[in-house]
Amino acid sequence: MRRLLANRNARLYIAGQTLSTFGDSALWLALGIWVKMLTGSASAAGLSFFMFTLGTLGGPVGGVLADRLRRRPLLIATNLATATLVMVLLLVHVRSQVWLIYVVMLGYGLSAAVLGPAQTALLQSMVPAELLGDANSAMQTTQWGLRLATPLLGAGLLAAFGAAPVIIGDAVTFLVAVASLLALRVREERPTPSEKPWLAEALAGARHIRDTPVLRQLAMAGALAVIAFGFSETAVFAVVSEGLHRPDAFLGVLISTQGAGAVAAGVTAAPLMRRLSEGRVVALGLVGTAVGFLLQTASSTPAVLAGCALIGSGLPWISVGIVTLFQRRTPAELMGRTDAALGLVLSAPQTIAIAVGAALIAVLDYRILLLAIASLAALASAYLLTRPEHRRRGGVEPAVDTADTAP
Repeated sequence: MRRLLANRNARLYIAGQTLSTFGDSALWLALGIWVKMLTGSASAAGLSFFMFTLGTLGGPVGGVLADRLRRRPLLIATNLATATLVMVLLLVHVRSQVWLIYVVMLGYGLSAAVLGPAQTALLQSMVPAELLGDANSAMQTTQWGLRLATPLLGAGLLAAFGAAPVIIGDAVTFLVAVASLLALRVREERPTPSEKPWLAEALAGARHIRDTPVLRQLAMAGALAVIAFGFSETAVFAVVSEGLHRPDAFLGVLISTQGAGAVAAGVTAAPLMRRLSEGRVVALGLVGTAVGFLLQTASSTPAVLAGCALIGSGLPWISVGIVTLFQRRTPAELMGRTDAALGLVLSAPQTIAIAVGAALIAVLDYRILLLAIASLAALASAYLLTRPEHRRRGGVEPAVDTADTAP
């Protein structure tokens, strides 16, 4: 981590992205609450999050843009456009204007579909391969740390002063991200124009995952893991009410405990990857989450809190390990599209699992659902360890496996 912080570009980039995440986390929850206040409808509030998710389906387009344009100018332009879009929310005052919130959230999702692949690709080209794990670990740790406080901050500002401070604050964080990007000392060559059809360009990242066995297996294990996490989105409410017989507000304690576990484990992700390997760290994270979900079947507050901490600690190991290995095994000119493809591989099953979990909890005891969730996480870990690269200790793989695929 000391070597990473000595890298000026890395310091600026991580600081800018951290502040941008600060604004995002504060705004998203506040917008849902705001829609509920304006309409009195919980479904209307939920629709705002659906619109964001709908926008993120533009990930393949964002991936193509990230690989066919210089990443830093693309990030600057997208951040400026999103800051302007967010300010449109200042026009909303009454129920009849809620449609503007939906439009902004759709645009927010489209922005995320561009920013995500471009950020991952720029980081890959800016940070030495041996420091990618440290950079991803630092970003995950700070983001999880912010998630402990920023949603409550956004909701508190909304209740005390209205939506304007939250809106303006989020727009300012996008401008801070722009300032950090402008300060980077990065030389990017203009990408070579492609003569391939657009659809072939968009699918190149998915083909790279398919044709690179180690990445294909990691993506499949990740898909199993997000299905488990999708089921758990509903089960956690039953844990609070039926298992612990606590009020719904106690869910905040569980979320905070999970966040604390993620922050504590986040700083260990990079050192563990150096001692073991990315795939092995992902597998360990999956084992930790499996045990954590098993602990949540107990009708004991200490056991459930310990389970939340274990689930939280597994999250950064899983996400940092996956992202770092994908960065090291993907050619720079293909990184944006590969990141976008991975995002779809993980987000689509999770979205379906959330809906299925909401239906299952109505007909199954929540403990049975938790056992199924733990089994899925354990299965993902076992499947991942069937590959020799993920079983060996301290295995360092080549940065790019060009023999497996080509852009």
